[in-house]
Amino acid sequence: LGASKQESRAPTLPSFSTRRPEDARILFVDDDPGMRTLVTMNLESEGFLVSTAEDGDSGLEAVERLHPDLVVLDVMMPGRDGIEVLTEMRARPEAEGIPVVLLTAKAADSDVWQGWSAGADYYITKPFKPEDLLSVAHDILGTAGQW
Repeated sequence: LGASKQESRAPTLPSFSTRRPEDARILFVDDDPGMRTLVTMNLESEGFLVSTAEDGDSGLEAVERLHPDLVVLDVMMPGRDGIEVLTEMRARPEAEGIPVVLLTAKAADSDVWQGWSAGADYYITKPFKPEDLLSVAHDILGTAGQW
C-alpha cells in the first residue's frame, strides 16, 4: 500500500578533465614588458601555449586572430583599458564564451565590482602569487590535477 520506491545510485566520483595544458592557448594582455615576461614564464612552465599583446587594441586583434581558450587582461593600460577591452570582447560573437581573468593593481571594491559587471570570470589583484594565477588557469581550462 503506497510503499515508496527508492532508487539507489552509485556514488558520483569527481570527473577529471583529460585536457592537457599544451592544448590550451592563453592570451596575456599587459603594457608592462616585465609583467608579460613573468606571467608568460609561469604559464609556459605549466605547459600552456602563451601569446601576448602589449595594449588593448592589439589584444582585441589577437583575440580575433588566435581564438584563445583564456584571456588574462590587465586593466590599467594606455589607450583602451582592460575594462573597455573586456566590454568589447563580450559584445563580439567571435569572443563569446572566452573566459577572462582580470589581473590588475586596481583593488578597490568599486574596481572589482566594475570588473565583475563588465563580465570578468576572475579578478586577481597585483601583487599576486604566480601559483594563484596558475590555479585559476587550470581551473578555468579544466587541466587541474592532470599533469
